[in-house]
Amino acid sequence: MKKMIVYDLLIYMAVPYFIWNYGREPLGDYAALLLSTVPGLLYTLFRFINERQFNITGTFILASLLLDTLVNLLSGSAERMLWNQVYLGYGYAFLYLISILLKKPMGLYFGVDFAYMLGHPRELSKKLFFSRELFNWFQLVTLLLVIRGIVQNSLKAWLLNSYGVDSYGHMLVYLKISGGTFSIVITSLNLYIGRKVVQVSKAQASKNNCPPSVEDKAHQTLT
Repeated sequence: MKKMIVYDLLIYMAVPYFIWNYGREPLGDYAALLLSTVPGLLYTLFRFINERQFNITGTFILASLLLDTLVNLLSGSAERMLWNQVYLGYGYAFLYLISILLKKPMGLYFGVDFAYMLGHPRELSKKLFFSRELFNWFQLVTLLLVIRGIVQNSLKAWLLNSYGVDSYGHMLVYLKISGGTFSIVITSLNLYIGRKVVQVSKAQASKNNCPPSVEDKAHQTLT
């Protein structure tokens, strides 16, 4: 976990910041900005393939990567590229919001994928997560993703509107700090949900007069 945090800080913040600061003069703003996104793109693709995330979570990550890259390449200028990233960010937040309104929260499906990566059957996890005791918690997780998207992209828009392209270096730092803060909150909530999953599993097993280990073991590692 510690290594992953270090890698994330290095790839998503330090390296792009270095490329932006030292690449602007010889390459120009737009080329330097495009180049600064390459390390994060390659790193995310590597993790996608290495962790075999061929599921809803992985599909969402890959689709957003391809869309982000296409938009970046078609933007034509550094400022337009940054504004397009803001609009895309709001778009992703809107997508999360729609999933909440349709009562198909994406946070729940991400949870199912995570449980599957740990070796738990998808249908068992999905049925359990949609139970009355757990469903609203996954709605809350998804709502936090909506709030994160709105807050971060509003911050990005404010910096861009106030200071222009020159704010990109500071933008990387501020977005990483705010993103890290949201990650801590969301991770903490997911850990709490993991404990709730075990409790609900035991309660359902007891109610059905069957051994608690059937569903309990299927979700113990979520905590």
